[in-house]
Amino acid sequence: MLDGLMRRLIDPPLDRIGRVLARGGVSADQVTFAGLILGLACAVAIAIGADWLALALLALSRICDGLDGAVARASAISDRGGFLDIVFDFIFYGAVPLAFALRDPDANAIAAIVLLFTFYVNGASFLAFATIAAKRGMTTQMRGIKSIYFTAGLAEGSETIIAFALMIAFAQHFPLIAYFFAGLTMMSALARIALAYALFADEGEEDEGA
Repeated sequence: MLDGLMRRLIDPPLDRIGRVLARGGVSADQVTFAGLILGLACAVAIAIGADWLALALLALSRICDGLDGAVARASAISDRGGFLDIVFDFIFYGAVPLAFALRDPDANAIAAIVLLFTFYVNGASFLAFATIAAKRGMTTQMRGIKSIYFTAGLAEGSETIIAFALMIAFAQHFPLIAYFFAGLTMMSALARIALAYALFADEGEEDEGA
């Protein structure tokens, strides 16, 4: 929901930095790997209760997540880079709820499981939609230049980062924040499923089993 606005705000400065890094020989893949390492370090910091460090690592990892695309645009956009960017995002998104569950299993485990379930459903609907959209030759730059088709939703990358930041800053309220964000995530998934059901229907086509 907020990604479109955020892209308009952050893309110009990121593009400037990306051009500098590209001229210095830094590759987009290197920035992507750095973002993953910082994101996993953020999860470790959450698990051990180092919340200020976790917030700093969260910010740095997400800067890298935006910066790798800027470097790619300044040098060469590749399918490998797009693949790594998406997969590493999903790894990071799963690592944060896991970290809270490990931090305090009695208080956080159930909420973390519920949140991870909604991430799973949302991710499946997102990737399945992108696959069928690619098959049909659909394109969009609603969320900038991407390797796959991006659909809008209530819970996108910006909302996820805000939710993670709130979870870290108010760790004692992780279950409440997690349940609320799980609800937003599930609504995003259900809306995408409804859109796909209507958009991908072919007249006269019989339903096919898996």
